[in-house]
Amino acid sequence: MVFMIDAFFDPITYIIMGGTYLMGSIPFGLIFTKFSGLGDIRSIGSGNIGTTNVLRTGNKKVAALTFFCDAAKGTLPVYITSIFKPELAPLAGFFAVFGHIFPVWLKFRGGKGVATAFGATLGLSWPLALMMLVTWITIAAITRYSSLAALVATVTSPFFAFVLTNLMTTYYALGLAVLLVFTHKNNIRRLVLGQESKIGDTTPLQNRGNDV
Repeated sequence: MVFMIDAFFDPITYIIMGGTYLMGSIPFGLIFTKFSGLGDIRSIGSGNIGTTNVLRTGNKKVAALTFFCDAAKGTLPVYITSIFKPELAPLAGFFAVFGHIFPVWLKFRGGKGVATAFGATLGLSWPLALMMLVTWITIAAITRYSSLAALVATVTSPFFAFVLTNLMTTYYALGLAVLLVFTHKNNIRRLVLGQESKIGDTTPLQNRGNDV
């Protein structure tokens, strides 16, 4: 608690928050699709700038590059912060994800944050990231709902963080869970109504909602 109060009055805290937010807000999906001649990703499919929607262009290489860079912009801020201020690394991870979801460059309308969240978590604790990945794969294999798998992996992450990591990383996981539940609110509604598309469905693009 004393550390959190001290950090509140430390200018370095706000520099890290701002810097990691800006790094996380780089819209790689939009940049790569435009430079590849695939058009504006925001006018394709669901309009999301994340990997799933980029995949709908039919270019798997661009989609893979988008995932890698979206994940890296979560890992890199955590790594850099851990060198100079390791106690603030979880905060850096959170704001990188926040930047991806609410990028200032796109009028605060970004992606759903899953790739960046995975990258940030990997930078903080590989065992926690591994547990999230295993959870995602398990739920996705059982239900074939990508969005449900992402939600379960994220919502259970604070419990894994409490067991595997420290208090600050647990707080990070809690904040992450709140953020990703918010970004998946439409997916939750479709899941409840039985209208969410499954992995591998051939549903028309405008009706899909599995973006993560």
